[in-house]
Amino acid sequence: MKVTFGKAISDALNEEMRRDSKVIIYGEDVAEFGNIFGLTRGMLEEYGPKRVRNTPITETAIIGSAIGAAETGLRPCIELMYSDFTTVCFAEIYHCVAKWRYMHGPEYKLPLVIRNASGSANGAGSEHSNCVESLFMHSPGLTIVTPSCAYDAKGLLKSAIRSDTPVLFCEPKLLYQSKQEIPDEIYNSDYTIPLGLADVKRAGTDITLVAIGLMVPRALEAAEKLAAEGISVEVVDPRTIAPLDKDTIYHSIRKTHRAAIVEEGNKTAGIGAELAAQFQEELYDELDGPVARIAALDVPMPYNISMEHYSIPDVNNIVETIRGML
Repeated sequence: MKVTFGKAISDALNEEMRRDSKVIIYGEDVAEFGNIFGLTRGMLEEYGPKRVRNTPITETAIIGSAIGAAETGLRPCIELMYSDFTTVCFAEIYHCVAKWRYMHGPEYKLPLVIRNASGSANGAGSEHSNCVESLFMHSPGLTIVTPSCAYDAKGLLKSAIRSDTPVLFCEPKLLYQSKQEIPDEIYNSDYTIPLGLADVKRAGTDITLVAIGLMVPRALEAAEKLAAEGISVEVVDPRTIAPLDKDTIYHSIRKTHRAAIVEEGNKTAGIGAELAAQFQEELYDELDGPVARIAALDVPMPYNISMEHYSIPDVNNIVETIRGML
């Protein structure tokens, strides 16, 4: 069966709501309207207003109340709509959500998922098109997940909802309508994907390309083009940004001896900056050259769609960078 990324998110929510009555969903426009992307449509009618409800446009209150709900034994899976809105409640996420498990002892649990639609969106502008993963990588205690395909989105979200550790779940907006062929018997099973486990999306021998979220399908397309030129690219999808699966990534780099990172977020102080620093510190003798970073331009996201597309990496950017490395 062909499954869209968005349907995979919706199916994961439904399956967990039916499996565990403690799972609740609330946020901006998730009830009657069913989320601005339609991912929670019909859930209010099935589960009722006690488990699916709208909130005022007050992100600090959404996060604060979700912390309280999680502390009392519920499993809130809340939605802040766009990832940009996490900055409105940054203090609640940075100080409370991320830190309180460490501050309050081993019995304390905080089973909270914060869903958000991240990245560019064909003209949404600079206040609705950001990737926030790198901001929250500096927040110890928070699990950060960015899936790149329908299969991963469903399995990772189910694991996130079942986790006793808070999860920031970032969903690249431009992937919602992307489709993936998944066998019925696999998709319809109660499968989960462990948090903190990377996936090698394509094996290769010449260079390791670590790709994040929306950039994974673009990296795979670039790898296909480069293969025609005799360049073998291994594409690794971390899936979980924090904690990072270094074992899988480092095993790949020790094989290829070259590394690049491609992300949708801005280049300066981005995910690629941190990973490049880690590779240089821990794998210096394995690298045959400098680590390359492929990322969005350091500009606020333009409203003009052509300029927006120019601002973030495309397949040609990836191909040209890897050619240059070799």
